[in-house]
Amino acid sequence: MKNQVVAANNAGLAPEDLATLRESLHEQRLFRLEQLRTDVHVRPTASARMVLTDVEAALDRMDQDRYGNCHLCTRPITLRRLKIVPQARYCTRCQQVRDAGR
Repeated sequence: MKNQVVAANNAGLAPEDLATLRESLHEQRLFRLEQLRTDVHVRPTASARMVLTDVEAALDRMDQDRYGNCHLCTRPITLRRLKIVPQARYCTRCQQVRDAGR
């Protein structure tokens, strides 16, 4: 029963999809941490720090059963998009609107 509740709260994602996405986020987190550690002589880029922050925020949302819903329209982010950008905060449509406004 708990898996059903978690899946429903995490944008209706199946437990196995959620596990795969969590693993991907953990791999990205480890990669970014290592990247920031090894760039001792090079100032860490803002981009690497930003991605790490986004990845950690996505993991926090997973732990709080709030992962996978768009922060603007609150609709579920498609599994296809999450597989490409597991730390995504916005659905494709809302991301396009945000990008167009920049």
